[in-house]
Amino acid sequence: MILYPAIDLKDGQAVRLLKGDMDKTTVFNDDPAAQARAFQDAGCQWLHLVDLNGAFEGQPVNGAAVEKILAETTVPAQLGGGIRDMATIEMWLARGIARVILGTVAVEDPDLVRAAAKAFPGQVAVGLDAREGRVATRGWAEETDLMVTDLARSFEDAGVAAIIYTDINRDGAMQGPNVAATADLARATTIPVIASGGVSSLADLVALRDTGVIAGAISGRALYDGALDLGAALTALTH
Repeated sequence: MILYPAIDLKDGQAVRLLKGDMDKTTVFNDDPAAQARAFQDAGCQWLHLVDLNGAFEGQPVNGAAVEKILAETTVPAQLGGGIRDMATIEMWLARGIARVILGTVAVEDPDLVRAAAKAFPGQVAVGLDAREGRVATRGWAEETDLMVTDLARSFEDAGVAAIIYTDINRDGAMQGPNVAATADLARATTIPVIASGGVSSLADLVALRDTGVIAGAISGRALYDGALDLGAALTALTH
């Protein structure tokens, strides 16, 4: 199972939100690229980047910070937030992002996801964010009647590289991930599932790993707060 340290970008800074609320922001680093280098130095295999402003505005906002991270690190990075058309997908992949994450458009324009996954095999992931099993979009501000499992299954034949599943009520709350719901989703689809939201301890990571069906986990606040030691976590997951 791969651990993805998260760098959430807001106004050019590395931050964490509480349950997706832009008004409940904690700034952890004024220099996101320095944070990315620290994660790389600790041995991470991937970085998980989110343009929070972009998620709300529907277009890239923190592009300069993303590009600085790409310039100063060598590990692959996946990026989500405000990527809602083919031109933006192509732009980020051309600039060195290893994998783009499509969230809102997966609900609003699933044909774009299919076209992108076909054009860029292995480089398109779908971000499914949910409250009580129902998908939310546009920076989690809008809720839908779509069930996560149904939407995931609809992309079975599309060539999507991964599904990143976030339980919004757990995100940034340090209460542990929703292991059961994430494992259920992973068993319901053949697409690799990455857990996000609430991963706050080594025990959480081990619980996700021990399901035997979850491909990865994203952690942010716990790494910044020191509740989770990245080096120790990486060691635990590789043994």
